[in-house]
Order: sequence, then structure tokens, then C-alpha cells
Amino acid sequence: MASKAIVGEKVGMTQVWDDDNRVVPVTVLRVRPNRVVRVKTAALDGYSAVQVTFGRRDPDKLNGPEAGHFAAAGVEPGLKLVELRLDEVDGYEVGQELTVETMADQDRVDVTAVSKGKGFAGVMKRHGFSGLPSSHGVHKAHRKPGAVGQCATPSRIFRGKRMPGRMGNQRTTTLNLLVVEADAEREILLVKGSVPGPRGATVLIRDAVKGGS
Repeated sequence: MASKAIVGEKVGMTQVWDDDNRVVPVTVLRVRPNRVVRVKTAALDGYSAVQVTFGRRDPDKLNGPEAGHFAAAGVEPGLKLVELRLDEVDGYEVGQELTVETMADQDRVDVTAVSKGKGFAGVMKRHGFSGLPSSHGVHKAHRKPGAVGQCATPSRIFRGKRMPGRMGNQRTTTLNLLVVEADAEREILLVKGSVPGPRGATVLIRDAVKGGS
């Protein structure tokens, strides 16, 4: 697990120039202040985590359980409730605000989000199959996967066989993204490369579990 984490939103991609005047592709993440709603400990809950919210939400649009949850914590209602699992939660308390400066001292981070949904896709798009030959007797089967079954023994298709199906719309994590800039005034975090999800997606930003350079 991670020792630090925060919730943000994906704004989009752009590019910046480094000290050597080389172009660096970056993803812009908007990190509004996260308000701690609940702190979970291993002794009481079986695991360590921090429940946070961000943004502002009209209290009149909350249902009963949501309104009671925020009222009990004494925290202004936010757009979403997100749970961040951490190694230690000793330094956190209800009502505390976490800003982009939380990740400013991190060299690399892991970013988790729900990837873009692609709908139903064939094996060539979904798994990178090369397809069948364009000629030599192949008729109307150029993008098909080919044989997928076995002989009489065991007379079944093995579990996990790569086949057509729904593509995307899965919780995905991109590891070891380089932190290019953390701007507390503008509430943005720039990371090198792409992150999962469409523009406006909620992303979880954690310190890199594998580290590396």
C-alpha cells in the first residue's frame, strides 16, 4: 500500500519544456483540497484508510444517509466520497485538508482511474491478434480469432481464453509516473505521460509503491 495519497480530476494532456529544452508530454491533474471525513484504523475497522471528499455539493441534494454522514463528521458535503488505503493513518484527523502539496515531495506517483469504455471489441482491437490471412482461401473471416476449442480431450475451452468482449471501463493503475510540477496556487499536478480515464475522471494519486527511476 501507499504512505501518501490524494484524489484529483483529470483535466487533459499538454506539453512542457524541461531544462534541456526538450518537450515533455504531461497530464494535467486538478487536485482540489481533500477534506478528511473519516479515519479508519486496523484496530476498529480491520484496515487503515482515510475517507475524503472534495469540491462542494448542495446539501439539499443529499439523501438521508449522506447528509447524516457529513453532519456526524462536521465536514462540508463534497462531490464524492473516496477511500484511500494507507499504511499508517496516525497523522490524519477528521476535518483536515489535504492539498496538492501532499505529493509535492514525491518524485514518482501511481495514478488509478476507470479507463475509457470502448464497448464490445474483437480480438484484433482488444488483444492485438494479427487476424487470419488476407487470401489463400480465407473467406469473410479476416478478423476472426481462429480456432478456440480443444479436441475431444478435454472437449472444452480453457478459462481465461482471450476472446471478443467488452473492452475498457475497468479500474486501471499506471505506475511510476514522473512528477513534473506541483503547483499549490493553481491546484494542479503535472505528471509525465498519460493516465487512465476520460477528461473529468476522478483519479487516485499515490506515492509509487515500486519506486524506481
